[in-house]
Amino acid sequence: MDKTYRQLIQEATHTLETHGKEGHAIQAVFLRRKNWDKMHFLLNLDQLATREDQLQVAQDIERLLADYPPQYLTGVEEFYGRLFQVTEDTLIPRPETEELVQLCLSMNDQTKPLHVMDIGTGTGAIAISLKAEAPNWNVHASDLSPKALQVAQQNAQRLEQELCFHTGDTLTPVLAHQFDIIISNPPYIAQNEWEVMDASVRLFEPKMALFAEHEGLAIYEKIAKQAPLCLKPEGQIFLEIGYLQKDAVIALFQQAFPMKKVEAKKDLFGNDRMIVVY
Repeated sequence: MDKTYRQLIQEATHTLETHGKEGHAIQAVFLRRKNWDKMHFLLNLDQLATREDQLQVAQDIERLLADYPPQYLTGVEEFYGRLFQVTEDTLIPRPETEELVQLCLSMNDQTKPLHVMDIGTGTGAIAISLKAEAPNWNVHASDLSPKALQVAQQNAQRLEQELCFHTGDTLTPVLAHQFDIIISNPPYIAQNEWEVMDASVRLFEPKMALFAEHEGLAIYEKIAKQAPLCLKPEGQIFLEIGYLQKDAVIALFQQAFPMKKVEAKKDLFGNDRMIVVY
C-alpha cells in the first residue's frame, strides 16, 4: 500500500505509543537514517514513501518495540554539538554528562597546555569534547574495554582530534603521568538498582560501563586511592555521580585530599550529580 511519509511516521508513532513506548523515537531514527533535518522532513511529508523506507521503518519499529535503543539502531548519538559513533560496546552518552564537560571547561583556562585524564572514556565523548573545545589541552583517555576504546579512537579520528588512549582499569595505565585534571563518568549503579532501570538499559547497554560493587562506589574508591599519585598539587577532579551518592563520594575524596575542597554541583534538574575536587 502506498503511503506518504506523513502517514508512515504517524502510523509508526501510534504503534509505538500503543505499546507504551516513546513514539517520537521512530521519527528521530528515520531522520537520522535519511540524513534529513526537520525542514527536509516537512518538505517531504506528502511525498510517497519509497518501498525501502517503508521496510526500514517496519524493521526499526520491531526493534524499538523490543526496547532496543534508537542510538544503537542509527549507530550515532549527539554530544556537546558533535555526532559520536556508538555501539553495544559503549554506553550511550547522556545530556547530563554534557554538564560535567561544561563545568570542567568553565573552571579552567582553555588556552593553557593542561594535562587531562578521562577515566572510562567509552565513546570518548568527554575526552574528545574537551580536546575539541580546548585544543591546547593534552588529553588522555582510558577504558577497561578494548572494544569501547576502539570506538573512542574511531570517534577521535573522525572528529579530527588527537588524544592519547590507554587500555586499563581506572588510573592504572597512567600512574607514571601527572595531570592537571582528572575527569570521569564511571560506572556507579548499584546491583540492587537493576530492577528500577529502563529495560533498554538493562538489556542492551554494556553492564561493565553501568554497574559497580560496594553499592556503586567501587570505582570512586579506586580513583580516590590512585589519584593522589598522579594529580598535580593544584590539580582538579571532576566526577559524575548518582543522585544519592553525594555524601559517600565527598567523604572518599575529602579523606584522599584533606587539603582540597570537595563539593557537589547540581545538574539542571537540581540534583546533586557532580563532584569537584579542587
